[in-house]
Amino acid sequence: MKSVISLVIRYIPRPILQTVSPLAMKALSLFNRGNEVTCPICNSQYKKFLPYGRKARENALCPSCLALERHRLMWLYLQEKTNFFTGSLKVLHVAPEHCFIDRFEALPNLEYITADIESPLAKVKMDVHSIPFPDNSFDVVFCNHVLEHVDDDILACSEFNRVLKSGGWGILQSPVYDLEKTIEDKTITDPAERERLFGQRDHVRKFGKDYAERLRKSGLQIEENTFVKTLPEEKVKRFALAPDEIIFVCRKGN
Repeated sequence: MKSVISLVIRYIPRPILQTVSPLAMKALSLFNRGNEVTCPICNSQYKKFLPYGRKARENALCPSCLALERHRLMWLYLQEKTNFFTGSLKVLHVAPEHCFIDRFEALPNLEYITADIESPLAKVKMDVHSIPFPDNSFDVVFCNHVLEHVDDDILACSEFNRVLKSGGWGILQSPVYDLEKTIEDKTITDPAERERLFGQRDHVRKFGKDYAERLRKSGLQIEENTFVKTLPEEKVKRFALAPDEIIFVCRKGN
């Protein structure tokens, strides 16, 4: 199972995966029912979640809503530490995740806009380097696992800063590796070489421990939030969270 999932993720284009994955996962979920883990997003229970990733992680993917560890943690953070589910908010969600879209669209307190340059799940076709909305348009911006793909991550974050309202905030997750400094080389276009250097064929950089510092160059304020460390151990286990996951919370800067 792990090797099959790794090959699928590696070689099937993301837009196709986003279209067919929900149906495939529904079928797999029938064989994994139990009550050892719970997805806080869809409330489904299983013996364990499915493996996921190029180097497949055990107990990672909820087969019902396709939430991963980072999505489950983000949901809990939004519930416990923000007014996302109660405040009157205008939200821009870049590269929206399957587990969130319908649930966020159903919230009566949100004006919820999904956007992406290629995702079939998004309603607005948009390049993050040039966001087609006026200054000070949004209360909240989400952009997860996108900045490692784009040509200029700092410019993209400058655009987020521009369209956020005063007091606006967001979450900007990306894979961060045990490197002192981010590595990138825009001259590398060979997919195999990109995978070797950056971890994935469509990545153009590999973020290191300087991720927050790097994004601050855009003008955004970036907080490295360790919310998961405040949760009881049994809750981390029940929801199958990554115990060291950092949530990168951004706020509008100057």
